[in-house]
Order: sequence, then structure tokens, then C-alpha cells
Amino acid sequence: MTESRNYRLVHGGGDEAEIPHILIVGGGYLGMYTALRLEKKLGAGEARITVVDPNSYMTYQPFLPEAAAGSINPRNVVVPLRKVFKRTKVLTGHVVSIDHTGRTIGFEPEVGEPREISYDYLVMAAGAVSRTLPIPGLAEWGIGIKTVEEAAYLRNHVLEQLNIADSTDDEAIRRKALNFVFVGGGFAGAEAIAELEDLARDATRIYPSISVDDLRFYLIEAADKILPEVGPEVGTKALNQLKRRGVDVRLKTFLESAEKQVIKLSDGTEFEAGTLVWTAGVKPNPVVSASDLPLGPKGHVDTSEYLTVNGVEGAFAGGDNAQVPDGKGGFYPPNAQNAVRQAPVLADNVIAAVRGKKMTAYRHDNLGAVAGLGLHKGAAQLFGRIKLNGRMAWYAHRAYHLFAVPTFNRKMRVLADWTLGLFLRRDYAALPEMGEPRQAFEEAAQPQPVENGRLLRRVS
Repeated sequence: MTESRNYRLVHGGGDEAEIPHILIVGGGYLGMYTALRLEKKLGAGEARITVVDPNSYMTYQPFLPEAAAGSINPRNVVVPLRKVFKRTKVLTGHVVSIDHTGRTIGFEPEVGEPREISYDYLVMAAGAVSRTLPIPGLAEWGIGIKTVEEAAYLRNHVLEQLNIADSTDDEAIRRKALNFVFVGGGFAGAEAIAELEDLARDATRIYPSISVDDLRFYLIEAADKILPEVGPEVGTKALNQLKRRGVDVRLKTFLESAEKQVIKLSDGTEFEAGTLVWTAGVKPNPVVSASDLPLGPKGHVDTSEYLTVNGVEGAFAGGDNAQVPDGKGGFYPPNAQNAVRQAPVLADNVIAAVRGKKMTAYRHDNLGAVAGLGLHKGAAQLFGRIKLNGRMAWYAHRAYHLFAVPTFNRKMRVLADWTLGLFLRRDYAALPEMGEPRQAFEEAAQPQPVENGRLLRRVS
């Protein structure tokens, strides 16, 4: 415990007692559930808990592909942090530096002056961001699917491409709009392309000039397989399922360039595409590299089996920004399954540190993996021996994630979305202007000029 960096609590008798401050960097699944368990098991006088995150909500990322497809309302895949906590303080802003030696972080709020915040115990739960490569045009045209905002944007964007194709007589513009490229064949890429292909396929019913055969979905993967998490047998069946739906899967292939929305692949293929989705891996949140914590070879926080940071005291880590040893010479995969199970162990070990008790090692046997590949379609491997495809895998996917999504409120909202989907067709309304909500007002404030009786459009 630090001698002068603690929050202080004034008791009724006027005596002051030092209250250890537990600071959690990141309000994702791991950060939120760690804070909730700390609230439950620590007395109000034992510690002060703070969660710092750029967002005021936690995102359940496994549901982002379904949110992009419109099967789940985007609001129902996020949980407002301030609503679930009883006595944890939530700070919305960015952690820009971590000085664990001095037990302080640099904090920049959304509005106001930056400041330093002191702590006694640090929990690194900052998660991960998309791992990009220096491919020409990728930063300008690519879009990830790591956030709820990206998922909502993708849905609007895909439907807007159908609007563009249905409204033009230019075959080149039409072909470009109907080409959809996804890079990365892991969970994120396979689920995203499957859900959005399902959405576009269903939507063609309302576009007179577009048939399912006009759609071109490409899945680009550098490895020789997709969905390695579900095993080779189930992964191969999922691959064949996508191919039967018309998805052009290119294995052992790389994206070489996307300049000016011209896709160039390592196999020599070249074409224009209005949509480029990048899901080829993740990397630890950049705040990890802005700390003095020891890091592993790939930039993750170097973490012990007790979820403590190796080589320092008073620091803990887990989830996507940490490398946690699995006891077999490797590390646990950074997936939702491990985040769910690390949270209680991490919280209990923080409590053990506060109380001077013995810590518990994190151990978890892989229960399997489930992937949703559109309505009534999926791939799953459970307990290492049960292999499922199609509708049964889809049921397993939905059942597991309905159990895992936080809070009863969100479970009921997601279940309601799914139930409505059984009786009502998808909604195909595209709202691309949501990305620039002030555009209509700015145009009204600055009327468009008229020349020779014709409105001159301003190009943004």
C-alpha cells in the first residue's frame, strides 16, 4: 500500500483511515465483472474502486455481427456502466500513460484539463484494437467490427451499397457497389461476412434490379483454413457452407492494396469494391505500450498464472491485453470465454492482495467454440468431441451467448429481438447519414447555389 496516494475516508468520530484505491483500466467484460465482484466482496471501507474507459458502456462483442445484420438492436449489445455499479466510480475518458512505479495514470477526460490519478492497485483490462498492416488504401477505406458503432455503420453501409446499385445505370458503379470484401477468416471475419451476406441476400427482395446472383462476397484469408477455433472438421464444413452460399473464399491469399477502392490480391485478382471489412487479428490496446509494465514479445502485459503482472507488485491483468500462461507452455486465447472466467479469479486475487491472503491460480479447460453464420446456420465444437453444423450449431451459439451476455435486462432485450425476428422480416431501412448527423442542418444553413435552374451539389 502506498503511503500518501490513498483516498481518505473521514469516520464519524473524526478519525481518518487510509482507503486503498483500486483502479481498473477498461470497462469491457473483464473490467466490468471484476469491479462488480469487488463491490460485492469488499466492504465500503476496505477499498475505493474506479473504472476508466473511453466509453460509458460495456460492449458484448460476440453479438456485433448480429447487430451488423440487424438481428439485434445495437443498443442491446451494450451495458451502461453507471447503471450496473453501486459504488464504483466511472470516469469516461482516456488513459494516456501509466506510471506504475509512481502509482499514477495520466487521464484525459472528454472535456476539461488532463490530470493524474493515483492508485494503490491497478487492473489492466483495456482489451484490444484491430491489428492493421501498412497496406496502401487500408486506413482510408477499411472498416473494422470491434465496436458497436462499427457494427451499426456496417449495416447502414451495406444497405446503402444496394441503394447505390439499384439507382444507377452505370455498370461500373453498380459492380463496385455490389462487391463486398472481408479480410480475415477467424471468428470475427467468418461471422461478419456470413451475417451481412444473409442481410444482403434477404434485402434483394425489395430491390427490383438486384438479384442474389449479382452480389459478390469475398473472404480473404492468409491461412489454409477458416475458423481454426472450432477445429479442422467443423471449420471445413463451415467453409463449404459459405461456398454453397456463393461466398468467394480465397485461402492462402493476401490483400496487397486497396488504393482508391481498387482491391488487389496476392493471387493477381484486381477489382473495385465499395466495401472493405478488416478483421485480420487484434493487438493490445495502445495504452499498454504507454506504461512501465513489463510486456511480452507481442506487446501484451506479461502476466502470471495468478493474473498478477510479473515483476511488479500491486498490478493485475487479464483479457485481450494480457498473456496469461495456460500451464502447458502456451497462453490462453484472448476470447470471451476466458474473459468471463478470468474476472472472478482476478477480482478474488485483488481482494487477497488487499487483505494479505493467498491468491488462486487461473485454470480453465477449453469448453469449445461456437460461431453463428447467419440465421439458422452455424458451426460449433463443444467439449472437444461434440461437433455441430447448421441449425443445431446456431442454437448452441445463441444459447451460450444469451447465457453469457451481462445483466438480466440485456438478456431479455436480446431475447425479445430474436423472438420478433421469428415473426417479422428484417428491417431494410438504411440510415447512412447517421455518420454525419449535422450534414442536413449545415446544408439548410448554407443553401445550395442554383446555376441555370439547376441545384449545384456540394461535395463533402
